[in-house]
Amino acid sequence: YGFLRSSQNSYTASPDDIYVSPQFIKRMGIRTGDTILGEIRPPNPGEKYFALVKILKVNDQSPERLKARVKFENLTPLHPIERIRLERSDGDISMRIIDLLAPMGKGQRGLIVSPPRAGKTILLQKIANSITENHPEIYLIILLIDERPEEVTDMKRSVRAEVLSSTFDEPPERHLQVAKMALEKAKRMVEYGKDVVILLDSITRYARANNLVVPHSGKTLSGGVDSNALQVPKKFFGAARKVEEGGSLTIIATALIETGSRMDEVIFEEFKGTGNQEIVLDRQLADRRIFPAIDIFKSGTRKEELLLSPEELNRVWVLRKLLSEMSNQIEAMEFLISKMKMTKNNKEFLRAMTS
Repeated sequence: YGFLRSSQNSYTASPDDIYVSPQFIKRMGIRTGDTILGEIRPPNPGEKYFALVKILKVNDQSPERLKARVKFENLTPLHPIERIRLERSDGDISMRIIDLLAPMGKGQRGLIVSPPRAGKTILLQKIANSITENHPEIYLIILLIDERPEEVTDMKRSVRAEVLSSTFDEPPERHLQVAKMALEKAKRMVEYGKDVVILLDSITRYARANNLVVPHSGKTLSGGVDSNALQVPKKFFGAARKVEEGGSLTIIATALIETGSRMDEVIFEEFKGTGNQEIVLDRQLADRRIFPAIDIFKSGTRKEELLLSPEELNRVWVLRKLLSEMSNQIEAMEFLISKMKMTKNNKEFLRAMTS
């Protein structure tokens, strides 16, 4: 048997859950993460929950379509080929820089690598607002694991998206449950050909929670990380893909570095290289109040030629070559920001480069 749970409780157990009988699950082929529209009845004497009596729609589709759907794991993964444009009408410099030097596509597996207080949460908010403004067809989920309660409220008020959270005062089991439900819901949507983006803050804390819950294998990596502890977070991060049959799951996760914790460094090293996009934030730039504090030499996207036009790609290479000849990243970033402020958008900026 199963239960229908609400996003208001981040899909965790509550007295308002609706009971789903094993017959429904078996007959219809319902899976974890399916969104169901149906009729319910009040609890009978001795029962605690409302019960589902009729299914009208599953994931906004007729229940008959359930038989034909292919499992997410059996879909064919591809490199991202369709661009997610982050540049907004307000000309935000952060989004313009990411659009040029670390472009994002549907199905991207991106890592925002950041020391504390370097602006990662603000950057994540800006990315979320860009996606909702430029790509209304994308379903956006913001997943906050082990975050401060005030950060959760701020995110809910500043972004038009589904915000799922498990704050730092919740047990680690709840962190894992919320993350699992977010991923399962996204997978079910991709099976129907939809584009979904999950913004996860942070994969480091997700891995830490898993380290506390996982049964100990007896093999411990440096920093006190159990060798089995990273299996679940890697499976989560690895689910990001563009699917040949239609649809995509994009996951952009933040990873913490320079926290003074050996465990955080080990977790970052394990995830380094698993993504196909990296945005690295720099403490030096943040300390000098240069925002966005993006290290443009370390940030980039694999297979960016699939996302940029040949003309754009050529000019981005010229720009990178020019910036790499500067004495350090602070000078390079100040130069790039000052030149970008002279133009309204990236198209104008690239055109001005040649002249």
